[in-house]
Amino acid sequence: MFSTLRKFFDFCNEEDRKKLYLAIVLSVVKAVFAALRISAVAVFAQGVIEGDMTNRRILLSLGIMLVSVIGQILIGLKITMLQTEAGYHSCAHKRIEIAEHLRYLPMGFFNHNSLGSITNVTTNVMESLSDIATRIVMVVSQGILTTAVIAAFVFAFDWRIGLILLAGIVVFILWNTFMQRSTKTVAPMKHEADEAIVTAVIEYVQGIAEVKSYNLTDRTAKKLEKAIAGKVKTDTKLEFCVMPHVFLQGLTTKLTGVLMCIASLKFYFDGSMSLLYCIMMMISSFMVYESLEIMGIFSALMRNINIAVTKAKEIMDMPPMDIDGEEITPKDHSITVEHIGFSYDKKKIINDVSLTIPEKTTTAFVGPSGGGKTTLCNLLARFWDVDEGAVKLGGRNVKDYSFDSLMRNFSFVFQRVYLFEDTIANNIRFGKPDASMDEVIAAAKKARCDDFIRTLPDGYDTVIGEGGASLSGGEKQRISIARAILKDSPIIILDEATANVDPENEAELTSAIEELTREKTIIMIAHRLKTVRHADQIFVIDDGRIAQHGSHEKLAKEEGIYKQFINDRQEAASWKIAE
Repeated sequence: MFSTLRKFFDFCNEEDRKKLYLAIVLSVVKAVFAALRISAVAVFAQGVIEGDMTNRRILLSLGIMLVSVIGQILIGLKITMLQTEAGYHSCAHKRIEIAEHLRYLPMGFFNHNSLGSITNVTTNVMESLSDIATRIVMVVSQGILTTAVIAAFVFAFDWRIGLILLAGIVVFILWNTFMQRSTKTVAPMKHEADEAIVTAVIEYVQGIAEVKSYNLTDRTAKKLEKAIAGKVKTDTKLEFCVMPHVFLQGLTTKLTGVLMCIASLKFYFDGSMSLLYCIMMMISSFMVYESLEIMGIFSALMRNINIAVTKAKEIMDMPPMDIDGEEITPKDHSITVEHIGFSYDKKKIINDVSLTIPEKTTTAFVGPSGGGKTTLCNLLARFWDVDEGAVKLGGRNVKDYSFDSLMRNFSFVFQRVYLFEDTIANNIRFGKPDASMDEVIAAAKKARCDDFIRTLPDGYDTVIGEGGASLSGGEKQRISIARAILKDSPIIILDEATANVDPENEAELTSAIEELTREKTIIMIAHRLKTVRHADQIFVIDDGRIAQHGSHEKLAKEEGIYKQFINDRQEAASWKIAE
């Protein structure tokens, strides 16, 4: 329990950790105010016992009780504010810290298996830590401190009752330790189930179009239902795991209170304890029972806090790429690749590739699917680090650059465009966050998307759905190009940007790409003949190697993959429905 508390405090940032420590100190003050209730009752009881119930004594007892109640309320409010601020602020900062850390992880980390884990950590885990965890930590801490204060009070008045209380606390701690151990295997299963259900929901929602078009509703729904059933099963298992221990803890606190009352009465009747002390000890037994009972119930969730912090730290402990390079402005924007190799999950993807891309030229990568074209582009932009060899920009190894200074040289237009749930203007501003509205509109006009934006209900202030769900594929592509135009990087990477665009949008998109790529270094991945035939040089990538290299005219005359590529496209273009 104490190791989990320490782990949680270490997880919080320094400012919020100080707030939690202050809240704990105030918990001691609150416990002292709670103990004043015993004194208030003692003053009143003494007056009854001595037959001296004067107005002064009654007012004194009432005054002490009021101080106790008001003090607890005021201190309790301050503690609540501190723990709330610390919890929400700390987890908000941690979300930002995780997001910043994710920026510098290799792209290979972001695969299908990690998506559910990342989403679960940044949503469910952070939410539980900011809200539930801080409450649990503070309730448990307050329970420990209140029990310690009352135990000290009891020992100060009668060591015999103090020993009974101490024995009860020891037994309580034993049951609590057994409970923590029993949840050691179940708590990780709960978090795995949380992660599984998040992954299943994301997969179901993202693939809903394919699910409906191929009538796979039953199959995918069963997968989601299985994840939900697994979540129900593990949550139920965790509840049944802790219930016996919570019951035994509660039974221990009640029996301890009963034994304290019985012993106090016995000592009173045998003359070894005054009636006043007897009453005070009996009141103390109920207060200890209350503090331990609440602490025992909430401590059942301590293992979940431990796992939650561990899950968040797992992401933070993922080694990022070495991004602490120099702020470099390259002398030119040529790219040189020298004998690079790259493997993913022990599978060789790029194997001894060397090439040169001169500044302000157009280079096309073509070849069979899975040949390594996209991976090669990712290595050029340092989305991944090469395992061997070197990628150089302007004569300097890309590893010499700080990540931000390197990224300033690249803009990307992907086949699958992702737009954020925000205004169209702000989506375009991703290319340049401080851009004025005039700059946004100018970029949109160059990208041939100004006309359709102005037809939307709120124009540039129209909020689009997550992922750009409310726009067509061509419209999303043109907004993506406007974003790249606004960034105005000297190197443009086009990853099959026109592959899935409808014919109605193709002309507009082609014009937008021409506007984007003017006087730039262009690297494109394409499967369309008319897209690559005007490239200055073409690299045919097959099985992670350069199979062919040259201009369109040169490669069209050679036997090989590119000539077959031309023949396949010409055959497809001549295909028509027989009359």
